[in-house]
Amino acid sequence: MPSTVSTTIVARLADELGVRAAQVQAAVDLLDGGATVPFIARYRKEATGGLDDTQLRQLEQRLTYLRELEERRAAILRSIEEQGKLTPALRAALEAAATKQDLEDLYLPYKPKRRTKGQIAREAGLEPLADALWADPTLDPHAAAQPYVKEAKSEDGSDFTTVAAVLDGVRDILSERWAEDATLVQPLREWLWTEGLLRSRRIEARNPDDPEVAKFRDYFEHDEPIARVPSHRALAMLRGRAQEVLDLRLAQPQEAPAGQPSVAEGRLARLLGWSHQGRAADDLLRRCVAWTWRVKLSLSIERDLFARLREQAEAVAIQVFGANLRDLLLAAPAGARPTMGLDPGIRTGVKVAVVDATGKVVDTATVYPFEPRRDVEGALTALAALVRRHGVELIAIGNGTASRETDRLVAELLQRLRQGGAGPLPQKVVVSEAGASVYSASEAAAQELPELDVSLRGAVSIARRLQDPLAELVKIDPKSIGVGQYQHDVNQAALARTLDAVVEDCVNGVGVDLNTASVPLLARVSGLSAATARAVVRWRDAHGAFRHRQQLLQVTGLGPKTFEQCAGFLRIRGGDNPLDMTGVHPETYPVVERILAAAGRPIEAVMGKAEVLRTFKPEAFADDRFGVVTVRDILSELEKPGRDPRPDFRVARFDDTVQDLKDLKPSMVLEGTVTNVAQFGAFVDVGVHQDGLVHVSQLANRYVADAREVVKAGDIVRVKVLEVDLPRRRIALTMRLDAQPGQAPSGRSADGAGNGAGNGAGGARVRARPAEPAATAMASAFAKLQGLRQRG
Repeated sequence: MPSTVSTTIVARLADELGVRAAQVQAAVDLLDGGATVPFIARYRKEATGGLDDTQLRQLEQRLTYLRELEERRAAILRSIEEQGKLTPALRAALEAAATKQDLEDLYLPYKPKRRTKGQIAREAGLEPLADALWADPTLDPHAAAQPYVKEAKSEDGSDFTTVAAVLDGVRDILSERWAEDATLVQPLREWLWTEGLLRSRRIEARNPDDPEVAKFRDYFEHDEPIARVPSHRALAMLRGRAQEVLDLRLAQPQEAPAGQPSVAEGRLARLLGWSHQGRAADDLLRRCVAWTWRVKLSLSIERDLFARLREQAEAVAIQVFGANLRDLLLAAPAGARPTMGLDPGIRTGVKVAVVDATGKVVDTATVYPFEPRRDVEGALTALAALVRRHGVELIAIGNGTASRETDRLVAELLQRLRQGGAGPLPQKVVVSEAGASVYSASEAAAQELPELDVSLRGAVSIARRLQDPLAELVKIDPKSIGVGQYQHDVNQAALARTLDAVVEDCVNGVGVDLNTASVPLLARVSGLSAATARAVVRWRDAHGAFRHRQQLLQVTGLGPKTFEQCAGFLRIRGGDNPLDMTGVHPETYPVVERILAAAGRPIEAVMGKAEVLRTFKPEAFADDRFGVVTVRDILSELEKPGRDPRPDFRVARFDDTVQDLKDLKPSMVLEGTVTNVAQFGAFVDVGVHQDGLVHVSQLANRYVADAREVVKAGDIVRVKVLEVDLPRRRIALTMRLDAQPGQAPSGRSADGAGNGAGNGAGGARVRARPAEPAATAMASAFAKLQGLRQRG
């Protein structure tokens, strides 16, 4: 399908991505033709020259922006042309504008607007006077204004009956003209972005001891270069402003002496090419310059830069959320093993669900080991019976309320089983239950588990997400999984697009078992919608398991185009064709047949045999349709058919002597699991039901700009305890095992943004607080993010 994208857009995308224009054009054609990013990245490498999913996602996003930019450019050109004001120079400037902001700056003087004071002054005939005084400041303003004085007010109420009013009209004309001049506004805006300060102050009427106000204590008196404010601090301050706790202002880099023009006014004057030389009109012109800045530009530029700050901060927050979500979805699956899920609770009891190796619910219960019943013995007896009856190999414990107490209960259960000689003991694993309650009450859960009470569905979800995190977590709105910061503060449409893309890439990267996948999982497969996924499951229920991929074409609503997009990502195990369990696309089965013919062996004797497959040269099987790259991918897939790209399942070995926060001591070295990652550090579960923070300065014995350079969610790491703050339940950790407790980093880290001297995303503040010990600084950062994440 031919693309409607312009050569200008293609050239720009190629330049931004650092690839050839032909690669971009091919990708755009495929996207416009309905192909998905996973399909293009996996099965159309020849066409795009090997663009990967990250490049394609960036291309897709920028393509949308640039097309919107072109549409807006065309609308603006039409509008100005209809006004009869489109000059060749203006057309060239508009066609060269690279951003929407640049376009709007150029359009501003021609944009239909309410009747302004400058317009009223022009209608009164004062523009020639303004032009004359600007062109020749030696003119006496009062004398020059005299002929323009009106005898009476006009019918519309405008009053130019005095010299002072006429000169005010001159001011309005000049200030409006300058404020709408892109050649003046853009340099001023960029200067303030580069050198201006974000100034935050507590609103005096707000009580600093109010808990809802105290959350923002770090920003009660805070100045920082606006261009270098890290994402998490920017969003925190913007939230404080939205809650009317903080007053945010854009401050100039230097304060001008009392009675003197501000630095911005001086800069505007220089851009205008004007300076006060003591001429007759210079005092008036100085007032015009000051008026332009104070009344016309200061607030609009502040608004523009705050919007830019928010946009950039949101982009980083969304990127971090997406990266953490990807890590969580691609976490190692425990696999097809009987699993018990425990959803902890105090008064309502611990909900228990046992699922078999396929994830089917085989038993449920509720036990009450805590207040008010305290039936510990009954709970242990019931759990032990379930373990023995179903051969439970894994026990997944939700990490919510009462998780610590439930973990202790399970530890006691395992001790009893060990003493009773019950054979191999189950492994206990604490699992994030983020989003489990959302799933429990969802329509999907009601359809999937109609016979279970809502409270028990959460336990099922906890068990299944240990068996296969990806298959279970796709049933939950990504925003509810809880691995991001400020997710309710950022642009929700942009967040949803990014998270949906992450889920789609993860699902298709792993592949989906066509005969066991749920509707939510199938709906994330390339080319399939929720409706088509439901149709696939209905066909499966009516006809039994799929025997080969071609049967997908029998599904109502699934045509050849959809089949092309989805077939390669769907797996059939034990079907009629062994290729259907691989990532080899059905369209390339003829290539495999040529390989088998060359080998002189059946598929069973070739698949998985690296020593055989590596004797073939891809060039020998390439043709006009499928090139060397595709054949190489086919051979690689045949070598490891149906391989799962996720890592092997491994659980952190928690120290049995460390059960509670009070058991932690400085210098202890422990193993833990990374639960969340931000730019300024990583949060690690060491088995005490309170994550500790490894500040970015403590991740490695080298410079680290972003914590994700070193760790990702789900990693098993060794950490040393630096400090434990029991009253505030804060733990400071380090992965620099040679670090000493209380050792202070060389740079600012009190809010989790610094990383040693010159290593903070936010740079140095104008007003810096006294340095804190490393552990205290890291614990402060941890507490801040934890609190904001819970509220966000």
